[in-house]
Amino acid sequence: MTEGIKDSVYMKPVTYADSGVDIKKEDAAVRSIVSVISGTFANRKGKIGEVKSRIGHFANFIDIGDKYIVMCTDGVGTKVLIAQMARKFDTVGIDMMAMNVNDIICTGAEPIALVDYLAVEKIDNDMVLELSKGIRDGANDAGVAVIGGETASLKGVITGVGGMGFDLAGTSIGVVDKDKVVLGDNIQAGDKVIGIASSGLHSNGYSLARKVVLGKYKLEDKFPWGVSVADELLRPTKIYVKPVLDVLSKYRGSVTGLCHITGGGLMNLKRLNGNAGFRLSDLMDALPIFSEIKKVADIADEEMYKTFNMGMGFVVVCREESARGVMNILEKHDLACKVVGEVTGDKGVVEVPKLNLKF
Repeated sequence: MTEGIKDSVYMKPVTYADSGVDIKKEDAAVRSIVSVISGTFANRKGKIGEVKSRIGHFANFIDIGDKYIVMCTDGVGTKVLIAQMARKFDTVGIDMMAMNVNDIICTGAEPIALVDYLAVEKIDNDMVLELSKGIRDGANDAGVAVIGGETASLKGVITGVGGMGFDLAGTSIGVVDKDKVVLGDNIQAGDKVIGIASSGLHSNGYSLARKVVLGKYKLEDKFPWGVSVADELLRPTKIYVKPVLDVLSKYRGSVTGLCHITGGGLMNLKRLNGNAGFRLSDLMDALPIFSEIKKVADIADEEMYKTFNMGMGFVVVCREESARGVMNILEKHDLACKVVGEVTGDKGVVEVPKLNLKF
């Protein structure tokens, strides 16, 4: 156990900012970037590829005639450090795929292809092969083609554990008919919020999770629920593509919003519609890993729910009359789900009454 980590965990309650990730500063940085790059939209004005949405949703649209192409990019984050420590590389490719395709479906689009970018400290053929297997498995689950990518050896730029440093990211594209876009614009008070279970930490909050968990446990230890620390921390992100597309095939007219719960936790709901609010009166139970993190470091509920998914990895917002039908489809895909709340007219507010939380 590293004493520095131990001291930082147990001397005081831990926040995401303590672990090196300041969400407020990141938001400010993103706003600065957007203020600069959004001006490039004019380059395609009136041409094929004209930009049709805003930066800030989960993915963005370009016009190609009778359809929109949807694009987004994402990576695995500091979860790659756990893979390096455990010398286990066959799951983080699934995470990279999931973080991309789960964002694509938030627009109502079907993901169709992805290109990956792998930067390494040094080439290790076994590691690269295992990473590739994870990407393949994720692609098969999502039903997308991996059509290319780039591998770069960047010693001195990429450093990691035991010389096995790497970073993995991807850019994905999807396609959607113009009249089938889901952006949250039609969300209205009374719509039901359906939560879908996550598989665990997914790929978010690892700067904080590592700080807390590795302050108490070694990777080979087992958590109280019988799973090794390494296996729990490397449990891959759930891919929601096929069940959500199934829901859209039958209830697209009633689905008003789709939300991937990633870094920022429940605050992701604000990306759907700034004119609506969300009252979450019956959240899904927190998975054991989240309860353990909270207990070990005495982390406040507010910090937990604005950092982690807490057991709810995706949200479908729909008209009240369709909620049961939507859940029937999700359950046929072996996904645990339930109505966790409803939309309110409280502009831009996410409220959890039972925990006295308001974001």
